[in-house]
Amino acid sequence: MNMKREDIRNIAIIAHVDHGKTTLVDELLKQSGVFRENQDVGERVMDSNDIERERGITILSKNTAVFYKGIKINIVDTPGHADFGGEVERVLKMVNGVILVVDAFEGVMPQTKFVLMKALSLSLPVIACINKIDRTEARPQEVIDEVLELFMDLDASDEQLDCPFVFASARNGSATKDLAQPKTDMADLFDTIIDYIPAPQGDPDAGTQVLISTIDYNEYVGRIGVGKVDNGCLKVNQDALLLNHHEPDKRQKVKISKLYEYDGLAKTEVAEAKVGSIVAISGISDLHIGDTICSTEDASPIPFQKISEPTLAMNFIVNDSPFAGLEGKYVTSRHIRDRLFNELNTDVSLRVEETDSPDSYKVSGRGELHLSVLIENMRREGYEFAVSKAEVLYQVNEDGQRTEPMELAYVDVPDEFTGAVISKLSERKGSLLNMKSISGGYTRLEFRIPSRGLIGYRGEFMTDTKGNGIINTIFDGYDPYLGDISYRKQGSLIAFETGESVTYGLFAAQDRGTLFIGPGEKVYSGMIVGSSSRTEDIEINVCKKKHLTNTRSSSADEALTLVPPKILSLEQAIDFIDVDELLEITPKSLRIRKRILDSTLRKRSP
Repeated sequence: MNMKREDIRNIAIIAHVDHGKTTLVDELLKQSGVFRENQDVGERVMDSNDIERERGITILSKNTAVFYKGIKINIVDTPGHADFGGEVERVLKMVNGVILVVDAFEGVMPQTKFVLMKALSLSLPVIACINKIDRTEARPQEVIDEVLELFMDLDASDEQLDCPFVFASARNGSATKDLAQPKTDMADLFDTIIDYIPAPQGDPDAGTQVLISTIDYNEYVGRIGVGKVDNGCLKVNQDALLLNHHEPDKRQKVKISKLYEYDGLAKTEVAEAKVGSIVAISGISDLHIGDTICSTEDASPIPFQKISEPTLAMNFIVNDSPFAGLEGKYVTSRHIRDRLFNELNTDVSLRVEETDSPDSYKVSGRGELHLSVLIENMRREGYEFAVSKAEVLYQVNEDGQRTEPMELAYVDVPDEFTGAVISKLSERKGSLLNMKSISGGYTRLEFRIPSRGLIGYRGEFMTDTKGNGIINTIFDGYDPYLGDISYRKQGSLIAFETGESVTYGLFAAQDRGTLFIGPGEKVYSGMIVGSSSRTEDIEINVCKKKHLTNTRSSSADEALTLVPPKILSLEQAIDFIDVDELLEITPKSLRIRKRILDSTLRKRSP
């Protein structure tokens, strides 16, 4: 028989990127007394990874728990980016309700729609939290209407439409149910969670069932599975079976060696976990997301959604440039292989395949951001390797047609730049679905565009909108191939010889295009030092010194003025490279190069 665990609530916090979810969790932790009075707590404690902190985004879902009036509230913080959508779907299987956080100024954004759609399809009750009401340009009343409109667009049920609204300023640590009565703490939000989100229920006497929704990895204990006890009870040293809804043949005997529950930011060891508890399980080496841990008698797996397929791939290749091995700590194919396969322990949307060459691995992910975060992580860990241009993964439909992944792109731009954005995206095979003006002199454009049309577009978009535009994309199925797109209008400037760049050589080269390097940098033959103003590649000698004659002194060089070089970020470099080029990545440098370094061989190759 089913029973409710009234002393537990399981919730997920979902929102568009940068609407304040993680800051909100920080405040809930602080106000529930998780931290000591004098403890120094960093900003956004939940974002533990360096890249998450720098970019201000959450990549991996995190678990935490707070106590309020004797009730344990398990909170799962989810990522907002579409590239990490695979995370959101699975996390929602662990919870009984969600808090939808919406920025009081930006209002409903594409990601809000994406995460809410997932929550509504699982019939989860929603608390709408309008955040950042302390912003000067906040417009909470209009945002309420936008949220309700979104509920209707997504065919929400009457109960879901009747959701409570809470108005918060996570930064100030306050939340209120009534805008006319501001509060100084989060009590209203805590009360709403306890009153509105149902307690978890299950059958304590049935066989054990725990669906693994996320995987954590720790060098000491290996894989740690995180999931909710749906039925029965889970004990340490219990014998269990591992089953999977999508793999009927999987039946593996396992033993539960350690069990943890969450308490604040820490995990505490427990001897057993009852229905409704969110637990972490270690000691099972071959644990995967979507596996169900069942008791040995009457075992049946819990169904779950298949993880969304990757849409982009790039090759990770052992670095073979003349400067190979000078800056990185891990450079061999074995190092790179082990690191990539290790990433699969925690990242379910990633695929890694071996290729015909032992020095190259094909890595597929959900988008450019997904892959660039992996590259950046590896680079910081001391890896040195090269990557090829990102390519879209095509599929073939029933009629034998080649189909390609499509995206919906929502673009907010100042009115004066709409023309430029529309013409650029139309060139890239995008079709304009909708255009409406939003507050503050901005226009919102809605495009449907092939994923490959967006490769390399973000940098251009920032230039075209003078850094004021916002672009958000979300995967939208497959369409028949839409025809070729010409990506790059300009060729490359290629270094002619190996050496060190000097002012004289660079001065002569800068008339040919935009340089990526300044004087005093080591270059090699076949390395790309800039983009050409023409469509074809040009070889230049940036190491060329001025010959001394008796009429001129070499110090006359110092008067030459160089245009500052355009230093490319990792994303810009990934966007810039063409199909016959590679990006060499080391902990210290990013260098773009031709795949074939020798100019004679390059001209002969087809």
